[in-house]
Amino acid sequence: MQSENPMIADFVKLLNSAAGTIAGMGREAGENAREKAKEIFGGLDFVSREEFDAVKELAASAREEVEALKARIAALEAASKGE
Repeated sequence: MQSENPMIADFVKLLNSAAGTIAGMGREAGENAREKAKEIFGGLDFVSREEFDAVKELAASAREEVEALKARIAALEAASKGE
């Protein structure tokens, strides 16, 4: 049922307009916050996840190689003492 009272109709229009304005302000505030965060963190030296994972993988393989070389050196030292 719609009201025939123009005062109520105007009040409902006002509420709808206010709700739209508040929603727009919320979106704008979120966008401004994202832009400000980009400005703040843009100057810092962050790496992407892919770069981090690649370097992590390289470090793991380097550690494995170092352990293999340590074992090889230990075997060579043991062999040279047994001569």
